Amino acid sequence: MTGRSPEADKLRRVRLWDPLVRSFHWLLVICVCTAWYLGEFGPGIMTLHFYFGYAIIALLAIRIIWGFIGAWPARFQHFVYGPGTFFRYLSGIGKRRPSLWPGHNPVGALSVFLLLGVLGLQAFTGLFADPDDFINRGPLANSVPGMVGWATSIHQVLPPIILLLVLLHLAAIVFYKVYKNENLVPSMLHGRKIVRGAVPADRIIEELPE
Repeated sequence: MTGRSPEADKLRRVRLWDPLVRSFHWLLVICVCTAWYLGEFGPGIMTLHFYFGYAIIALLAIRIIWGFIGAWPARFQHFVYGPGTFFRYLSGIGKRRPSLWPGHNPVGALSVFLLLGVLGLQAFTGLFADPDDFINRGPLANSVPGMVGWATSIHQVLPPIILLLVLLHLAAIVFYKVYKNENLVPSMLHGRKIVRGAVPADRIIEELPE
C-alpha cells in the first residue's frame, strides 16, 4: 500500500489559466519591458516611463486582489508550498519527463512571488525617486522627502535584478520545452493544459489515458 490517492495519477486536459491571469501576464510583459527600456535608454524626459510604471502598479494591484478572490489556480493559497514540497520537486526536476503540474509548480511559484515582490518594490520606489535632474522626480517625492534617498537608490539598483529574474524565467521555459518536453507557453495563450493530479471538476475538459 502506497497511500497515494488514485486522483494523484490521473491525466486530464483542464482549463487552467483564466482570461484575467493570461491578460495580466502578457500586459505585464509589455509594460515591464517597455518601462525598463525607457529607463535605460531614454528619452531624457521620462513621462512615458512614468505611465508604464503606473500601469505596472495597477496590474500588480489587480493580480494581488485576484490572488485572494480569483478562480483556481490563480489564488495564492493554491501555490504556496512548504519547504518539503519545494525540495521534493526540486530533487526530481532533472528527470526527462514533463511534470504536468496542475498550476504553478513549486519552483515556478517561487519565481512568481519573487517577480511580483521585486516589481512591486521597483514601482513603489519609483513614486518617490529623485534622480537629481530636476525633471524626472517621482510624483510623491515632494510629499515624503524623507523617503527620497533610499527610494532613489533602490530604484536604481533593482533593474539588473529584474532583468536577471526575467532571463531566469525565460531559461526555465526553454529548459522545460527542450529537456522535459513540456511547452508551458501555449497554456498562457489559450488557458488549457494537460495536468496530472486532482483538479476542480468544473475545470476538467476531458479525462486522458495514462
